[in-house]
Amino acid sequence: MADALAAIARVPGLGMITIRADLSRAGDALAEAAGLAIPDVTGITTDGSRSLGWMSPDELLLILPEAERAEAQDALTQALMGEHGLVIDVSDARAVFDVTGPHAADVIAKLAPVDAHALRQGQLRRTRVAQTAAAIWRIPGGFRVIGFRSTADYLGLILTNAALPGTQVAPR
Repeated sequence: MADALAAIARVPGLGMITIRADLSRAGDALAEAAGLAIPDVTGITTDGSRSLGWMSPDELLLILPEAERAEAQDALTQALMGEHGLVIDVSDARAVFDVTGPHAADVIAKLAPVDAHALRQGQLRRTRVAQTAAAIWRIPGGFRVIGFRSTADYLGLILTNAALPGTQVAPR
């Protein structure tokens, strides 16, 4: 839509691997296997096409091209040998949307209890987008939103509706 506040696009072709482990014990090995530094609390590290997000004190989410997920899963499983942990491919359980454009933060702010304007590069927020669980972080030109695939149609619809022309929020 030409006058929309932001462009909403579903992002195909991503693999996602959940990693559960004691990060204080296995963090270095996991970072090496993932090819990314372990993010700070509520952070995300990105290098090229890979991102590693902090999801909870013992949980990370590796996002990467779908073609690389099997090899990454094997490397992460090897990194956890001798440790109590879990590495599982959750690619089919997630839906990813990019919200981009000059008013992308306004679209996010309408739906999530997050000050999207203040969300800095490298920060990740686990929150709700309307009535569905999601993770949100900055990407060039906007935000990436990950939700459950079971709510993908709803998530896409509410993001699109929040970006409709004429729905601007009051100036900050």
